[in-house]
Amino acid sequence: MKNSKLIFIALSSLFFFNCKEEKETPKVTYEDTAPVAKPTTPSDSSQIAIADLPIQMEGTQYLIHPIGDFRIYDGRSKATYGSSNTDKVSFSVSNYNRFELTGFLQNLKFQHIDSTEITVLTDKKIMISNVSYLNTVFEKSKKQLLVYTVVDRDTNKDKVLDANDIKALYISTISGQNFKKLSADMQELIDWNLVESKNRLYFRTIEDTNQNGQFDKNDRINYQFVDLLSSDFTIESYNPI
Repeated sequence: MKNSKLIFIALSSLFFFNCKEEKETPKVTYEDTAPVAKPTTPSDSSQIAIADLPIQMEGTQYLIHPIGDFRIYDGRSKATYGSSNTDKVSFSVSNYNRFELTGFLQNLKFQHIDSTEITVLTDKKIMISNVSYLNTVFEKSKKQLLVYTVVDRDTNKDKVLDANDIKALYISTISGQNFKKLSADMQELIDWNLVESKNRLYFRTIEDTNQNGQFDKNDRINYQFVDLLSSDFTIESYNPI
């Protein structure tokens, strides 16, 4: 009997620790109701901004300068992004494929091909993972637009903007002007799709309605579209279910 009790306790402990290890890190961390002093995190002095060479989306009149972070680790240079290497050091922060720019970018700068002036996309701290040029919209309407996948807030409260935070959908003109958020705050972008015949950008987001920090089957999916020909990018909701 004594041995049986010991075996039961051992199995219970093993089950407890396995469950603890398998628990997922929340993508959203909510503030506690009681005020608590937050520990300060020293800024990472090893982060150094670096720009890739400019790219020009086909058929446009603007150069786009991707801006990202180049980091120093333990006195040794090491970049976190890209594939262009010299002595195991990467100086690339983005990847470009015709109408799409990807990476982990902290900002973009824009320059008309006939000007020396360079303007910045935003003065806010963000992380851009994808930029798409809607070339087929230009072919029909002559309107040149960029669509962005962006992290714009530290939703899991780990003091870092990265892929573990909520993704948002943004839009702007080809010059970086009228940079506007399309998805609602605290809603995770699932995907988006361009419907050329209606000049609409459809997108889905998921909302953590039960506030458990995760996006799952018990949460609400929101369906919306934006009229790309409207001057202020009018957003409308629809319900296909």
